[in-house]
Amino acid sequence: MADGLSFKRAKAFRRLMTPPEARLWNALRAGRLNGCKFRRQHPIGPYILDFYCAEAKLAVEVDGAVHDQPEQAAHDQRRTAWLGERGVKVVRVRAIHVKDELEGVLGFILTVVRARRDAG
Repeated sequence: MADGLSFKRAKAFRRLMTPPEARLWNALRAGRLNGCKFRRQHPIGPYILDFYCAEAKLAVEVDGAVHDQPEQAAHDQRRTAWLGERGVKVVRVRAIHVKDELEGVLGFILTVVRARRDAG
């Protein structure tokens, strides 16, 4: 469960979304992806997920170039492992792909959601 600080940080992050995050949110919000319900900047434990589908226990992270840095990549791996121990699958999409190939990104996310629902 997230603490009060995580909820405050998540609220602030919702106002500070990057352009690729805002673009993806516009495509995911209000069940626009085949009726799948997503939350944005959703806190779980000490982490705030870019997008979260509770039904599929799926986190979608939009990664920019900073995630190529070794320190950030190591942090991302620890975070993914921690979430995985709690049954949350993390998928990462590149910000540039959200910008240039949104339909492909949405198709990928929908495939993962369906696989998670069918397996669960």
